[in-house]
Amino acid sequence: MMRALLSAAALAVTVLAAPASAEAAVGDGVMATLSARLFPLLDAAGHDPATLERIARAPGMDSVLRARRERRAACGTDLVCRAQALLWSDRETDAVRRAVAQVPGLPAADDGAAAQADREIAGINLIVRTYALGAIPATAIDGPGTVSPQDHLTRLQAADWIAETPRDGSAQRLDPSIDYALALLDVSDRTDAIGHEPLTGSANSAAMARAKALDWHRYRYSAMIVTGVGPEIEGEPLSPFGKYHLRLAARRFAKGDIAFIIVTGGRAHPRATPFTEADEMRKALIERYGVPAEAILIEPYARHTTTNLRNASRLLARIGAPPEAETVIVCNPLQSAYIESAKFTERNAAELGYQPGKVMRRVSPTELVFRPSPASERVDPRDPLDP
Repeated sequence: MMRALLSAAALAVTVLAAPASAEAAVGDGVMATLSARLFPLLDAAGHDPATLERIARAPGMDSVLRARRERRAACGTDLVCRAQALLWSDRETDAVRRAVAQVPGLPAADDGAAAQADREIAGINLIVRTYALGAIPATAIDGPGTVSPQDHLTRLQAADWIAETPRDGSAQRLDPSIDYALALLDVSDRTDAIGHEPLTGSANSAAMARAKALDWHRYRYSAMIVTGVGPEIEGEPLSPFGKYHLRLAARRFAKGDIAFIIVTGGRAHPRATPFTEADEMRKALIERYGVPAEAILIEPYARHTTTNLRNASRLLARIGAPPEAETVIVCNPLQSAYIESAKFTERNAAELGYQPGKVMRRVSPTELVFRPSPASERVDPRDPLDP
């Protein structure tokens, strides 16, 4: 149905030939940062022509890349066809997996380069399906939003052109799908994943400086993790439950046995909100409750409870918190019970591939003691707004 709608709309649109690109590649700060964040393995390969060459010449890759180029060329100016041609099949993905496994030095998480390549190819496919081909996103807050067929075709054409225009440090020389996926996010204004980089600066700079000289053994808990509950009303910076979380957090922090407060929540609810929940929580803790700025860390990317805990665990590792130290999760009784449930454990396994930590004990209906797992840096662009 989506293809028929777009094909009908395309009759009223004159698709121009792509503008001739200059010989030299151009640097693009936004695209480069987004690429490094979402596709660290492919991005690293793009910065090393020799590595790209090794991947392209690996057994089976030449025929795969040639078939992909021919498939896309056969579409002519049909933008939907050209987008579909960039999807990676299982056979093509397997060829990439085997190719990168033979190249030393590529960025990889604890499960290796082949697994990271799998995630990155799956991420490209998900972005193309969602932002180009009309697949329904996992949650209503994600995706390109509601746009007219004419506007959608404009985005497809722009992404198509951008993917073919050389970018410095890009792996598009191997295959244009990488920059096509990045361009789809960019033209849809969904670059949320890099909105607060570098995370060690700006709002976190005071807390980061304090962590370097901190005697962690003075504190019973390394941090309090305050989970997000995104507002659902347009123009609302904090939800009613979010305000309750802050009252709980300020009251608990006053005991003096917790080193830092980590407020975690991204720019998620409602869709296209201008407010980042972690920013708003930090602001309220300082202005309403007098919590010192150097005691607060923001984690501004999490969009779900799973990534609230995963990202908070990563941030604790980044600031040098003792890995054996416990934390406290503070939130409303309903969310607290959910975090302790078997359903949440199952969701972590399905969506993250591991458990971000373990609930050690319950202190009250609103407080759980939580021990973070060793931080996993498995970047997963299947959630391109919070990898």
